[in-house]
Amino acid sequence: MTDKADWPSSLDDNELDELDRYLRAHAQEGDGRLLLDGVHGMLSALTVGPMQVLPEEWLPEILHEPFTDEDEGNRVLALLAKLNDSISAELELDAYEPILGEVETDAGMVLSAAGWCEGFSRGIDLRAGLWEKRLADDPSLMEMLGPVMALAVDEGILSAEAEFERLTEDEYDECLSQLPAVLLAVNSYWYQHPVTEAEVDAAVQHADGGERTPPRQRSGHWVH
Repeated sequence: MTDKADWPSSLDDNELDELDRYLRAHAQEGDGRLLLDGVHGMLSALTVGPMQVLPEEWLPEILHEPFTDEDEGNRVLALLAKLNDSISAELELDAYEPILGEVETDAGMVLSAAGWCEGFSRGIDLRAGLWEKRLADDPSLMEMLGPVMALAVDEGILSAEAEFERLTEDEYDECLSQLPAVLLAVNSYWYQHPVTEAEVDAAVQHADGGERTPPRQRSGHWVH
C-alpha cells in the first residue's frame, strides 16, 4: 500500500499542527466552535452522507469571522480542502483513521471521541431531513451507526430516551476501533441506496421549518 505520507491529499503532521493551532486560536471556551477533531468528524459525516454538501455550506460551520490576513486565509482554506479530500482517499484505500481528542483523567491522558462525534452529528445536521427519514425507515442504517451512537451517547453529545450504563474502557476502545468500518459501511449504504426525489422534497420542507439546536462544547487535542 502507498505510504500515507506520499498521498497528495493527506495532511502531514506539520499541516495538522498548523490547522489545529489556527482553530484553537479562534475558539473561545463555551462558544461551541469545532476544533480539529470536530472538523474531521463533520467532514467525515459529509463524505459518507446521502448527498454532496458544498464548501460554501460547511465552511461557515468552521470559520466564523472574516480572515484578517489574506495569505493566512488562503492557507487555512487550502488545508481544510486537503483535509476534506483526504477522507475519501483514505476510505477508498481502506486506511481511514479518525482524528481524536485527548482528555485528562486521573489515570492520565486518554483518547476521546467527544469532539469527533460532535462534528459528525453536525455533519448529519446539515442534511438532517434525509438522515432522519432514512434512519426511521431503515433499521439497518441505525445498526451500522451503532458504534458512533454509543460513543456519542456516552460522551453526552446525543441524548437517549432510555438510560444507558457508561461504556467500559474496553467497550469504548472497541467502538473507537470500529469507526473506520462504520464509515465504509455507511458510505457503501448511501451509494447502493441513494436518496429519492420524494426524500429530497421532504428534507427541503424539514429544513424550512426546522430549528437548529445549539452545539455542545468540548475540548481536546488532535491525535492522528
